Amino acid sequence: MPNQRPAARGEIQTVRGPLSPERLGPTLMHEHLLCDVTPPELAAQGLPQVEITPENAFAIRYHWCRDYGNHILSDVAEMTREAAFFAQAGGSAIVELTIEGIRPDPLGLRAISEGSGVHVVAGCGVYIESFAGAALARSVDELAAMMIAGVRHGIGGTDVRAGIIGEIGVSDPATPGELRALTAAAIAQIETGASINVHPGRDPASPLQVVAHVAAAGGDVTRLIISHLDRTFSTLDQSLRLVEAGAVAEWDFFGIESSHYPFAPIDLPNDGMRLNLIAGLIERGHGAQVAISQDICTKTRLRRHGGHGYGHLIENVVPMMRRKGFDDSMIDQLLIQTPRRLLTFV
Repeated sequence: MPNQRPAARGEIQTVRGPLSPERLGPTLMHEHLLCDVTPPELAAQGLPQVEITPENAFAIRYHWCRDYGNHILSDVAEMTREAAFFAQAGGSAIVELTIEGIRPDPLGLRAISEGSGVHVVAGCGVYIESFAGAALARSVDELAAMMIAGVRHGIGGTDVRAGIIGEIGVSDPATPGELRALTAAAIAQIETGASINVHPGRDPASPLQVVAHVAAAGGDVTRLIISHLDRTFSTLDQSLRLVEAGAVAEWDFFGIESSHYPFAPIDLPNDGMRLNLIAGLIERGHGAQVAISQDICTKTRLRRHGGHGYGHLIENVVPMMRRKGFDDSMIDQLLIQTPRRLLTFV
């Protein structure tokens, strides 16, 4: 059913319409359900899509970017089943951050939400320039108008409204177009009351540069989520500097247990190491500034292909939290209270 109205201040905006915050349960804050994040250099090779089998699934999963087709999620029926597994695990909502440059499908997201019963909050904006290309040639005002329209009226000419801005893409170093998009995101945040999610550069200096840029543009950094800290920060001190600047620190590679990272010589943490860093922030009073998720954007992480699926955080990570001393109130904070705060329009 098409949205009857946009969400008001104090409500959450899903692809099926407004939602009262108290109805939002366990939430994944950074995922993809329908997307194409194929690295441009791989897409240019004109290869057929790989067939994933039990014999090759590990190799494709381990190398991430070697096999064309692994980064394409486009089957609405398949993804509805995957979202339904999340609901069966006790999941309530998925924040879906596929934006310009990585093939968003807002109507497909609505169909997945309707078919699975999972609340889906869609993002809007523009991804990094190597993917988005000419989409970043627009002016700040044009980019801001696009994001504001995505929240107020619908994404890409549809009536499916965004409930968050992002994941806005930033490279190393940030390009002029990416910085215009970041400024535009701050303007759109001011106009709509939505939070911002940013895909930062891999340089550990990038997250604080993003915070400074958004603050200078008038944005609310307490509603600015910096993604992918799993591949950006390696120490607690780095994370502390980010949250002390007011931003939200997001670890969203939960379920990736291999240290191998195909884009750079970075050793990824496993889930236990992620939780240890998060526990350090909690002990220092910053538990409300942490977001968690899995950033599923490849077929081999889906249950159909032998992966952990969207339910992993609830099914496997929450028990690990309990073993590590996270109490019920902090688990509730990470999975429910922080998502409610960040997704409610202010």
